[in-house]
Amino acid sequence: MMEKIYHTMKSVGVWNLVLGIVLIIAGLLSGIFMIVNGAKLLKKKSDLLF
Repeated sequence: MMEKIYHTMKSVGVWNLVLGIVLIIAGLLSGIFMIVNGAKLLKKKSDLLF
């Protein structure tokens, strides 16, 4: 009985760790894309002003 509980807790912990790593990577990638797009907008600033 106790082994089943420990197995369940272990699998939940592993999935939480995997999800956390995926979310950190997704956050970093979205931040990088936002910086790159912002730099493109600043580079084309003179073309965008009316």
